[in-house]
Amino acid sequence: MKHEIRHDLEPDLAKLAATKAVEAYRERFSQYKFSERWVDDAKMAFDFSVAGKTLEGTLAVGASAYELELDVPFVFRVFRGKAVEIIEREVNKWVGKARAGELDEPSASS
Repeated sequence: MKHEIRHDLEPDLAKLAATKAVEAYRERFSQYKFSERWVDDAKMAFDFSVAGKTLEGTLAVGASAYELELDVPFVFRVFRGKAVEIIEREVNKWVGKARAGELDEPSASS
């Protein structure tokens, strides 16, 4: 399942906002063993566990939108909308902080 989250940030700032959103999500929902890794310069893979099942996804940073892909096991499909809502809310919160200049600028090595 794919879901688009629009943004109006420069690419480096969009990536930083995504990183901060995921860090906050991981901390806030630590009981779900959330982990992530950047697979390339613009795409992050992540996974988390709920009730013994692992959910996997990716978040790609595009020029004007993030593309969220979430692989949800059949038994959890009824909760897919809620998962997307939570992820989108967290990303939008950090996009707002980035837009307001509340994030440190990414370094040249990011």
